[in-house]
Amino acid sequence: MPHTLLSFFVCLWHLVGVFGYTDAVKSVSVMEGDSVTLNPDLTDIQRDEEIQWRFGNIRIARVIMNITRYDNDERFRDRLKLDQTGSLTISDIRNTDSGLYQLSTIIRNKEFIKRFNVTVDGE
Repeated sequence: MPHTLLSFFVCLWHLVGVFGYTDAVKSVSVMEGDSVTLNPDLTDIQRDEEIQWRFGNIRIARVIMNITRYDNDERFRDRLKLDQTGSLTISDIRNTDSGLYQLSTIIRNKEFIKRFNVTVDGE
């Protein structure tokens, strides 16, 4: 029995290493009306890499094959900017923008996840 449990943990550790998954959530506080940049600390995204940003369960932006696309969520219309390092800037931030943002990145067949809990404080 102990050998089976050890095998399970070694396998789990290996999967976490392969997929680069992280469960850490970075808290960010910003004043209403300001801009905020969610920086995942990535280097420039290569041509074959893919990234996508989500707000809750809704995809709001992505880069595929070096082409940036913004999804049609009226809440963020003309307020998002995604750069080639994966950083997402939200301008003129509102109270309704408070919540969990998640970046999923696939780099060299490994998935990396970064989470940001954004709190917007009133003016």
